[in-house]
Amino acid sequence: MSFRDLRNFTEMMRALGYPRLISMENFHTPNFMLVSEVLLWLVKRYEPQSDIPGDVETEQDRVFFIKAVAQFMATKAHIKLNTKRLYQADGYAVKELLKVTSVLYGAMNTQGGERAELTEEDSSKFKFDLGSKIADLKAARQLASEITSKGAVLYDLLGKEVELREARTESIARPLEINEAEKVMKVAINSVLEQVQKTKDMLNNVALDEASLEAKIEKRKLELERSQKRLQTLQSVRPAFMDEYEKIEEQLQEQYSIYLEKFRNLTYMEQLLDDHRRAEQEMFEEAANMLRLVQNRLKEEEQHLLKSDSHDDSDIDIQEDEGSESEGELQITRHRTSTEALLQGRAGTRIVGSMQGGDTEEDEDSGDSEIDLDEDEEEEEDDLEDDSMEISPGKSNLRARKPEPLEQSDNDF
Repeated sequence: MSFRDLRNFTEMMRALGYPRLISMENFHTPNFMLVSEVLLWLVKRYEPQSDIPGDVETEQDRVFFIKAVAQFMATKAHIKLNTKRLYQADGYAVKELLKVTSVLYGAMNTQGGERAELTEEDSSKFKFDLGSKIADLKAARQLASEITSKGAVLYDLLGKEVELREARTESIARPLEINEAEKVMKVAINSVLEQVQKTKDMLNNVALDEASLEAKIEKRKLELERSQKRLQTLQSVRPAFMDEYEKIEEQLQEQYSIYLEKFRNLTYMEQLLDDHRRAEQEMFEEAANMLRLVQNRLKEEEQHLLKSDSHDDSDIDIQEDEGSESEGELQITRHRTSTEALLQGRAGTRIVGSMQGGDTEEDEDSGDSEIDLDEDEEEEEDDLEDDSMEISPGKSNLRARKPEPLEQSDNDF
């Protein structure tokens, strides 16, 4: 054994990925456990499916282990190993181990050079994809739960093994009685025969049911054919009341057309009536507006006349005789009469004034002032407005008539 060989062995094992750290001091004394462990790891690294036993407790097991490893390397890797040096498990065994490790180390270097030439795309193909293994992970979890449950059941059954073992041994040790066995066999045979007979009966019943069902199907088919023929005959025959039905249908169509025509005419007449009422309402509103305007104009004229009369009366001397007072009253009465004739002309009535006034007492009227005269004139204007509101504007003939001219009322005087 040389120091170089030991150093190369330790470096190669470290490069190959051996899980333990091998020191150069480990092989100064025989160490069969380490040698056997290294041999077994190398064999698994070369062929993972190998089935070499790893039991090295006894001398026979060690011998068998060394022979198995040497035979495996000779047949699979064509490497000849010295079994005696391997069994010594010292520095000489390192030379034999170096034969296997050098082959694996050279293969690793060759494969490493080839991997260096691969691109990143090729290397990505070998990455582990966790997403594709989710289904396998779920299946593994389910199997793990089943294994746990089955393990618990098996543990319970194994706990009963102590009691069952005695019963089993007693049953096995007990001599077999032919009569009892014959009885049991007869009972089993009879039960099987009964089951067979039941099965045959069921098959026979199935055949009978099939025949009855086929008979029912044929019967239904015949009924269907008869119904179809009857339907065809009914469709080909014309009903007796069909002519009358067609006549009534034509009459109904004519009545419906007449109804539509009358309905259209009625709708049109209602529309005309609504238009006429609307126009009449507009005329009525227009006449009412004209009447209101005439009333306002007459009221303004009357106020103007009253103001002019009051102005003239203020210029006359207070000590005027009775003739002047009677002339003022006659003028007011004449104006009032003409206004009433103008407003009542639409109703067909005519009011004519007279020259004679009511009975007056000169002694009592002599003390009246001009203020009393103005108040009477305002009351007369209110009466005229009330009378004008009572005139009926609904009749078209009254609206059409014009008021008589004021000249006719003046002729009476």
